[in-house]
Amino acid sequence: MTGKALTLKERSDWLRLARTESVGPVTFDHLIRRFGDAGKALAALPELARRGGRAHPPKAPSIADAEREIAAGERLGARLIAACEPDFPALLAALDPPPPLIWARGDAGLLARPCVAIVGARIASAAGQRFARTLAQDLGQAGHVIVSGLARGIDGAAHEGSMATGTVAVLGGGVDDVYPPEHAHLYETIVARGCVVSESPVGARAQARDFPRRNRLISGLSRAIVVVEAELKSGSLITARLAGEQGREVLAVPGSPLDPRAKGVNDLIRQGAALCEGAEDVLRALAALPSLREDGASYEACPLRGDDLDAAVDALRGRIEALLSPTPTPRDDLIRITGAPAPAVYAALTELALGGRAELLAGGLVVKS
Repeated sequence: MTGKALTLKERSDWLRLARTESVGPVTFDHLIRRFGDAGKALAALPELARRGGRAHPPKAPSIADAEREIAAGERLGARLIAACEPDFPALLAALDPPPPLIWARGDAGLLARPCVAIVGARIASAAGQRFARTLAQDLGQAGHVIVSGLARGIDGAAHEGSMATGTVAVLGGGVDDVYPPEHAHLYETIVARGCVVSESPVGARAQARDFPRRNRLISGLSRAIVVVEAELKSGSLITARLAGEQGREVLAVPGSPLDPRAKGVNDLIRQGAALCEGAEDVLRALAALPSLREDGASYEACPLRGDDLDAAVDALRGRIEALLSPTPTPRDDLIRITGAPAPAVYAALTELALGGRAELLAGGLVVKS
């Protein structure tokens, strides 16, 4: 399923599968590749979970639940875009794996333009906020959309600086979850002039577990990320790490060693992040970057099907589970050690994940649950 708009039923099925218990982006990807569409994958879930060792099937939203979420988004004027559709952001579709679906409220066309993320401390200095605002304005005038997280401090300044040229706010909650409350006016302005994006259900309120996923979207939408201020234990550093893993350029604005908000950015520079003193540094780094694959999420069907695949998985499941540990293991290592076809290994891992005995992580890693 590549490059086509989903029908209403297919969109509902994608939403239901993406919102199903124990189905994260990696499991979703494996299920679509194996069964060809979300409806068939939903029908197969109870048996797959049973084979994976689960006593009861994972909870999946009903058709009515999916229709309610879609209707709620439409009332906001938001769009639900699937990773297989042609207007899904190309850089986001190139992630391994991409988020199955995103909600976009506002001008979704901004997501197709070159994007740079600017993130940093919530309790930011006045100088840091001024720098972020100016940097966002300069990069916007150079043709780049600015992506950030609508948080206090650096994020808010970055949105304000790029409002006239294009800004995208990525939320941890639903596209209607305004947080912090004092950014209500900023949020409404972005809806009117920019774009708000979320992977979470409409109406969902952000919780701590949602922010790593939100950070992955921020870096995934962007060709480069600039960290302006950040302490050593900071969500901005998580976003920078994710950007590096995704092959995106990471830049950091140096700060005084006497300011705790500079410790994180200075450490990024020590670890190899490019130094940023202004828009020229970002534009120079972007010009030097190799092209990223932007051909979208293919969801190609698994070449092993039916009884052949079931038999291969039955022979593999126990062996693969025995190889797993709390230490993340690359899926490629499991393929090499077992000598089994990749589709069979992926199918066995999917069943173990649905059974609650494995967790499939981004970047091709697996851990024992």
